[in-house]
Order: sequence, then C-alpha cells, then structure tokens
Amino acid sequence: MRDRTEQTVVWRRASRCGTTSCVEVAKIGHDFVVRDSKNPQQRHLRFSAEEWSAFASAVKRGEFDL
Repeated sequence: MRDRTEQTVVWRRASRCGTTSCVEVAKIGHDFVVRDSKNPQQRHLRFSAEEWSAFASAVKRGEFDL
C-alpha cells in the first residue's frame, strides 16, 4: 500500500501501548489501515469502515479478552 495519500496519514497507537511493539492504526479515505510499529514498511492490513466498526465494537464488548 504505497500511494500519495499515505504521505499525509496520521498513525495512532493505543494509549496502553509499550514503546517497542505496537499496532498502529490510521484512516485513509473511508478505510482503516493497521501496521506493526516494529516494521512500518511492511504490508499494511486494510479494512472497510464497516469491518473496522464491527471489530471495534467487539473489542469494547470484551470478545477478545483472555
């Protein structure tokens, strides 16, 4: 995922993230992209707004809690 849009992307980390290994999220157009902070040049995962909303809702409900 390399395009001109990426140059203006603002990557965000979770507030509980450590300093070395985090997942970063950014919004590009209507989609959300996710990357590994240790390897920011590697491929990113891209999700539609609907997919991201479903994921975020599941996280808030605790569906992924161990």
